[in-house]
Amino acid sequence: MIVLAATPIGNLGDASRRLVEALENAELIVAEDTRTAVQLMRALGVENRPALVALHEHNERQKAAELVERARATDVLVLTDAGMPAISDPGYVLVEAAIAADVAVTALPGPSAVLTALVLSGLPTDRFVFEGFLPRSGRATALRALAAEPRTLVFFESPHRIGAALADARDAFGPERRAAVCRELTKKFEEVARGSLAELAERFSDGARGEIVLVVAGAPAGASADPDAALADVLGRVATGERLKDAAAAVAAATGLGRRELYEAALAARRP
Repeated sequence: MIVLAATPIGNLGDASRRLVEALENAELIVAEDTRTAVQLMRALGVENRPALVALHEHNERQKAAELVERARATDVLVLTDAGMPAISDPGYVLVEAAIAADVAVTALPGPSAVLTALVLSGLPTDRFVFEGFLPRSGRATALRALAAEPRTLVFFESPHRIGAALADARDAFGPERRAAVCRELTKKFEEVARGSLAELAERFSDGARGEIVLVVAGAPAGASADPDAALADVLGRVATGERLKDAAAAVAAATGLGRRELYEAALAARRP
């Protein structure tokens, strides 16, 4: 079968007994970076020397079918550099292929940067949505589309882009929206900075070090979307090549505003 194994996101003490046993008994390990997998085994005192196959975003589709066939004969242990495979890391394509081929898939649960940041943020945990990494281009547009989302939002962001991302979030959600920047989770210099988006944007304007998870409060109950911001979002999407009809529908779904009204407003704005 395919075995997805969660690995420590920082502190090696978070490695589960099941993970160590799986590493000790594995005949084949598929890893995002095989060097990282070897370092993990050494750090955990695992002396097993299984076959190693690299699986990353550039080769997962090419490797998936072969690995699924190998999983018919032996367990294929899947690791990423940190956390659970398939969560903003390689693994989903392989799982999809395994299910289609009727090959069993299981998981060894463990550390999660998403859940760790969520519970440390001090923001509501009863309902949340994970958005993965913010896009490198079109980030402001992507955030504006989430302005009316009532659930707590969780994002991954790189240390050198966190300042700009917080500024875009401040502009999209409003300066008083509560948020938390969770940095270096489970590591020696773990930090959770809580405050308004305006405060955090100023604090991290020059970036930060380490792995970062950004948690943002959802839109308050009864909050209304800004029609001008929604129209700007529609026009921005159209400028990048999206059809006006599709752009209006997407923004309407995200903001609760009327699709027809957004469509007609965009048409009027585009007239000379």
